[in-house]
Amino acid sequence: MNRLAVEWADAPWWLPGGQLQTVWPALLSRHRLGEAPRWRRQRWDTPDGDFIDADWLIPAGPAEAAPAPLIVLFHGLEGSSASHYAVAWADWAQRHGHALVLPHFRGCSGEINRAPRAYHSGDHVEIGWMLEQVRRQHGAAPVLAVGVSLGGNALLRWAQEAGHQAGGLAGAVVAVCSPLDLAASGAAIGRGLNRLLYTPMFLRSMKPKALAKLAQHPGLFDARRLRAARTLHDFDNVFTAPLHGFRDTDDYWRRASSLWRLADVRVPALVINPRNDPFVPVHSLPPPGAVSDVVMLWQPAHGGHVGFATGPCPGTVTTLPAVVMRWLRQGGCDHG
Repeated sequence: MNRLAVEWADAPWWLPGGQLQTVWPALLSRHRLGEAPRWRRQRWDTPDGDFIDADWLIPAGPAEAAPAPLIVLFHGLEGSSASHYAVAWADWAQRHGHALVLPHFRGCSGEINRAPRAYHSGDHVEIGWMLEQVRRQHGAAPVLAVGVSLGGNALLRWAQEAGHQAGGLAGAVVAVCSPLDLAASGAAIGRGLNRLLYTPMFLRSMKPKALAKLAQHPGLFDARRLRAARTLHDFDNVFTAPLHGFRDTDDYWRRASSLWRLADVRVPALVINPRNDPFVPVHSLPPPGAVSDVVMLWQPAHGGHVGFATGPCPGTVTTLPAVVMRWLRQGGCDHG
């Protein structure tokens, strides 16, 4: 734990509290130190007649004898390759000679997907399929899979389901600010300041996408109930849960949460959860005894939700990739 804290010891004095450490880095901090990422988009056709758009960042120059790990980045709720954390990861990868790919969850690449479904927090089958596409294209080179928020929970669910087979697709996995207990995080985001700040932000993009899906597939759900949704719990009850095989929101959040099976993870994993994350209550975080011996929990006091700003105002959001890659170099893939 302390080795990681060396590179990100604390939040800057001028950025106190979990809310500021969440909002400021997303909107106002500097997200890159080098050139803007030059993404190359590739479309993958899925077995159910749909598609997934993957954005690739390939370093220039000759390949090394021992290639650097390919970073596979899974974004969060309503995220994309334009999200602030994706730009920060791409900037770090570009400056350090790493290839990186960000596969978009369905409907998040700027174009509505075709199938009568979207994506969800426990979509471990989709995560596995995406990693298979990466492995098929990237050969035997090492792969580091990083999931942010929703993407991190789904990634951990994949690692739990895959067990010892996970190592065939990823040498290590990292979950950043993930809502490991979806019910606890859903309750947190649905009350107080969170409900005023973040719930409307998410629903502003989620509702139009859902209604566009209804236009594609008439009768898929009740449009009136969806328009009336005021919380993520409401939205998931109408849309996410029934479209993906869950009875209701409570069933979805329970079955999709990765918290309950962290002892089943068999691939080296780093699980990062700041203790002032406004989306992830401290009481919902796992204790060390709840995880397998290849899982490292890092729960710093500060960081907000996918914030980790550092330096003088306005700060930069480039420290987290360095921390994660340091863990990898220090033996993240050698556990067990």
